[in-house]
Amino acid sequence: MARVPYVDDRSNPELKPVADRIRAERGGSVLNLYRVLLNSPKLAEAWLQFFTVIRQQCELPAQYREAAILIIAVINGADYEYRHHVPFARAAGLTTAQLEELPRWRESSLFDASQRAVLDYAESMTRDVHVPDAVFEAIAQHFDPRQTVELTATIAGYNLVSRFLEALKVDHE
Repeated sequence: MARVPYVDDRSNPELKPVADRIRAERGGSVLNLYRVLLNSPKLAEAWLQFFTVIRQQCELPAQYREAAILIIAVINGADYEYRHHVPFARAAGLTTAQLEELPRWRESSLFDASQRAVLDYAESMTRDVHVPDAVFEAIAQHFDPRQTVELTATIAGYNLVSRFLEALKVDHE
C-alpha cells in the first residue's frame, strides 16, 4: 500500500482539468503514479508536462529512451517503472531477448555500440552521478547535442520517477 493516499480525482472538481489531461495523454486512465501525484495538483500538472515532452516530443529515438528507462528501473529496483515501460520498449524495437539480458548487458552480445553507450551512460548517471569522460565520449560518437541533452534529461527524469515510486511504495494497478 502506498505511503500517501491515492486520490480519487472524481471526488474533487478542482482536479478535473489535470485529471482529464492525464487521461488524454496517458491512455484514458489515471495510473497509480498520477493518483499519488494528485495529492499535489500543481506538481502533477508539471510532472505530466515534463514527461510528455520526454516521451512524445523529443527527437531521441524511442529505443534509446526506453533502454535507458529500463536499465534505470533495473538498477533502482523500480518494478512499477519497469513493467510500465516494457510494452513501450518492445514497440520501439527492443527484443524479448534484449529485455531478458538487460541486467547483464555488459556481458551480452545482443546490444549494438549505440545501445551499449546509452546503457553505460544511464548506469553511470544512476549509480555514480558523475559520468566518466570515456562514457560521455561514447555518447558523443552516436548522438548529436540535441539528442544528448534529451537522453540526459530522460535519464535524470526517470531516476526521479523510480525514486518517487519506491519512496512512496506506489502499488501496481
